[in-house]
Amino acid sequence: MIRTTRSDHVLFVIVTLLYWSTLYVYVPILSPFMKSGGYADDLIGIVLGSYGFVQMLVRFPLGLLSDKMHKRKPFLMLGMITGTLSCLLFMIPGSWLWPLAGRMMSGVCASAWVAFTVLYAAYFAAADATKAMSNISFMTVSGQLIGMVLSGWLADTYGWNAAFSAGIIFGIAGLGLAFAVKEPKEGVARSPISLSHLREVIRTTSLRQVSTLSILAHCVLFITMFGFTPLKATSLGASDGQLTLIVIAFMIPHGLASLVTGRWLVPKFGTWNVIGTAYLLSGSFTVAIAFAPNLGLLALTQVLNGFAQGMYLPILLGLAIQPFESSKRATAMGFYQAIYSIGMFAGPFLAGFINAQFGRDYGFILGGLFALTALVLTLVWKRSASRMSKPARRQLSQ
Repeated sequence: MIRTTRSDHVLFVIVTLLYWSTLYVYVPILSPFMKSGGYADDLIGIVLGSYGFVQMLVRFPLGLLSDKMHKRKPFLMLGMITGTLSCLLFMIPGSWLWPLAGRMMSGVCASAWVAFTVLYAAYFAAADATKAMSNISFMTVSGQLIGMVLSGWLADTYGWNAAFSAGIIFGIAGLGLAFAVKEPKEGVARSPISLSHLREVIRTTSLRQVSTLSILAHCVLFITMFGFTPLKATSLGASDGQLTLIVIAFMIPHGLASLVTGRWLVPKFGTWNVIGTAYLLSGSFTVAIAFAPNLGLLALTQVLNGFAQGMYLPILLGLAIQPFESSKRATAMGFYQAIYSIGMFAGPFLAGFINAQFGRDYGFILGGLFALTALVLTLVWKRSASRMSKPARRQLSQ
């Protein structure tokens, strides 16, 4: 545990909020911004999907390097630098390659997140690890919400580049403050990501199942609010400012769901039942986006979909590391995060091509099919887990 003051905690919170704000300040306007530049939906899908593609390649190696160095601050700074560069690249006119480079750079930025969590956890005693992760999860949602709420207002009031300029300001401010973030000279050690443990971790059935469900979950998320939902809103006549209301309609229920699910829903109804119900609801409300005739009903789909998606994502995160002893949890989490990045890439990438061929609403139907697939897998694996647990219960009763 690192000896810290209240000021150290406040500084870390500010840097974390700036980090997520830099990453998300342009997310709601990205697809409308590219559409206004005359780009087709398949190109938009490639740009949106590149964020996840880079994370597939970079997240795990960055985690290995950070653990080997025992240093976290350099990776905080890397996140701020790449987040700033991402926003800068979007402002360069003339070719779709610049937005592609910008979104790929944001994938590097997002890959630095593990360093934030490891350093912040070291500010707390081991017994308070849950409190630390709860705090940083709240910072994540808050930073994303700040950035996304500002996005539409800035674009509506000052033009597209205002959101990217704000991201640059956030990134530079975060980089400057990151120099003052407290980390001891010897760094922060943890049970490291280990290539030697990777084979054993991958062989764990429950991790493979949870990772598959998470891939599908991120397909849905990055087709909807982090993908093509803003384009649906603008096609219904939404101004850039009204996009802010659509974002709020999704993000606030999304954040609240994570609090309600762990405390009340899972203890009362069971883990697999909650996951299955959430996928059923998410799939239904994702398809409903395609048929929303006006902004009011579109906003309603976002409230319900935001809550549904907020139900299963934190449960899957907990299940990913649950079966592993502490020495292997970093490896399991590194694998899990790299794998679910497939969904960040595949969802918008495939939806972009579907949209280009058949029309934009078909991308949301594809998202619904991803959620339906996850529901079927959940029901199958729930039954399998139930059958496996019966012999164990009989043995305990004898």
